[in-house]
Amino acid sequence: MTDNQTPETGRQRGIRSFVIRGGRMTDAQKKAYDAGWPKFGLEVAQGVIDPRDCFGREAPLTLEIGFGMGQSLAEMADAAREQDFIGIEVHKPGVGALLREVETRQLDNVRIYCTDANDVIDRCLPDACLDRVLLFFPDPWHKKRHNKRRLLQPEFAQRIRHKLRVGGIFHMATDWQEYAEHMMEVMSDAEGFENTLPAGQYAPRPDDRPITKFERRGERLGHGVWDLLFRRTN
Repeated sequence: MTDNQTPETGRQRGIRSFVIRGGRMTDAQKKAYDAGWPKFGLEVAQGVIDPRDCFGREAPLTLEIGFGMGQSLAEMADAAREQDFIGIEVHKPGVGALLREVETRQLDNVRIYCTDANDVIDRCLPDACLDRVLLFFPDPWHKKRHNKRRLLQPEFAQRIRHKLRVGGIFHMATDWQEYAEHMMEVMSDAEGFENTLPAGQYAPRPDDRPITKFERRGERLGHGVWDLLFRRTN
């Protein structure tokens, strides 16, 4: 094992695709976190999960990577209570905000990791357990010298592929055109995936992807949004 491999998996650590932002939880977020984490929180140290045990049932399972403040994830879980959702976010205020939404909406179909998504993918998720993976508005690292920090790279796409069932969907969205083009290039070349639309085409926003406040503000400023939906084929 080399110095930049994880001791648990031997996977190359790679370059971190996120920056730990400052900011403290509000009192409401901390209260929701303290009350909700014991029931809805998941830890990498628990190892490989069985989603049926986590949720107490067998249902279609969606993973959202980087849910921010959790509003969109809560809306999706509320609108599809027959489905189960796992969210990953590294920022505790966002986790607290989502747990507050979970409490307010009385959701029982959400579970949360507060850690690096790479560790969850490699150490916690069984192969072919997911029906859908969501990657909405990840950091575009728009400066050319930082492009290597983008989460979506060929190796990452293959790790996602193994966690999706055959026929499962990898849904990405970004408001940076250059990153959208990068996503399209990576996914079009990715083994075991096919665009749900004709080659090279972006998708209309699906009805089940909520529009965030950030996205509405961007639209008012004339910013575009690009959705990509790719299906696992084998």
